[in-house]
Amino acid sequence: MRIEDTAAIITGGASGLGEATARHFRELGAQVTLFDRDEERGTAVADEIGATFVKTDVTDEESVKAAVAAAKTAMGKITCAVNCAGIAPAAKTLGKDGPHDLGTFQQTININLVGSFNVARVAAAEMAMEDPSDDGLRGVIINTASIAAFEGQKGQAAYAASKGGIVGLSLPMARDLAREGIRVMAIAPGLMLTPMLRGLPQEVQDQLAADVTCPRRLGDPAEYAALARFIVECDYLNGDVIRIDGALRMK
Repeated sequence: MRIEDTAAIITGGASGLGEATARHFRELGAQVTLFDRDEERGTAVADEIGATFVKTDVTDEESVKAAVAAAKTAMGKITCAVNCAGIAPAAKTLGKDGPHDLGTFQQTININLVGSFNVARVAAAEMAMEDPSDDGLRGVIINTASIAAFEGQKGQAAYAASKGGIVGLSLPMARDLAREGIRVMAIAPGLMLTPMLRGLPQEVQDQLAADVTCPRRLGDPAEYAALARFIVECDYLNGDVIRIDGALRMK
């Protein structure tokens, strides 16, 4: 796939990794539709970069179906879906105030894992209707995992479980969609300088960066976006997870 011929849905597109990916794709000529719950910020980003915004709850079946239909109308086709929407609550399985709140655990799984699957499955149905390339390809889905899927920290039970699910989705979903010519990949970022980390004191950011092997800094969301672009354009990447973490291995 050529990035300039791509029509991409990007969830969580109003900020962080999703926004960086939307900006990068648009700079290279791709059509982009942003899905996010933040209507004010999402509309502002879309207007700035020349994209479309659709207010979307990724956990809601009807919301996603309507959003995908709107994206198809706006772009004329859908050939890519990048799932960046997610949350990262912190709570121990058993903390000072008692057991981990079950609602928080369920919400994290629902947004990060179920939400990604919800968008992927509905987008795949639209991709399957496109004319195939010479290789029989019609589209690509990129889900966002995390290095927490492999080395979850204290307080990350819900988050790590949700991202472990994303890792587990990659190969079976790729096999499921092979007949339709739709590839599936996942990116597992390390410590990326998203709005959440930018809100931490500088000394805390520096301490986190010191644990990264090389380069010894926090990741730039633009680097995630560049990797997503590479996945779109490299047709032989399928059914796997790529870490982007500066060789960080959490302890």
